Amino acid sequence: MIIALAIAAILAFLFYASYSIKSQVYVKALCRVKTTEKVVYLTFDDGPDAEQTPQVLDVLNRNNATATFFCIGSRIAGNEPLLKRMADEGHAIGNHSFSHTNSFPLFSRRRMIADIEQCQKAIENTIGTAPTLFRPPFGVTNPTVGKAVKTLNLKTIGWTIRTYDTNRGSDAKIAHRIIRQLRPGAIILLHDRLPQSAERLQMVIDTVRKNGYEIGKLEV
Repeated sequence: MIIALAIAAILAFLFYASYSIKSQVYVKALCRVKTTEKVVYLTFDDGPDAEQTPQVLDVLNRNNATATFFCIGSRIAGNEPLLKRMADEGHAIGNHSFSHTNSFPLFSRRRMIADIEQCQKAIENTIGTAPTLFRPPFGVTNPTVGKAVKTLNLKTIGWTIRTYDTNRGSDAKIAHRIIRQLRPGAIILLHDRLPQSAERLQMVIDTVRKNGYEIGKLEV
């Protein structure tokens, strides 16, 4: 019985270590900026998207807000003007892998490094500079991810607040989730590929500002 409980505890820890980017076990990820100022940071995953990303950029522009876009390298071809617009409008661009495949965490070290480097080159060839920020697909980490990030000298960015905007939850639930977790330096995870991305971004901006928070640019 004791052995079974010990094994269960070990398995639970290993699951947590890999599937929670906040665990800090395999990768030292920045999940919250250390500050006492009431400022939060917006981040977007899985773009660029030809239809939704321009609308997200429009909302950010209208609200005088900046964000960090973690782009998938395979989605850049044909969407180069969107990356250039992100850079021109003062947003940061990060690496979200080239393939973003479900099997990414299972890649060998060599294949994982090659995948991340391919995304680096796609971004650099588009905006002229290579990103320094990285967010692993799905937020999953393991020893291989840790070694790849260290080899490429990238800064891993996690999040404080996961909005679950990819789910079918109502805007009210998302707003409640954000308010409950708001704190100085919070990093908020959103996506810029969804039909409701722009509308929900406006709701997020309104929510954080009504609660006395400003939106800052993530600079690490």
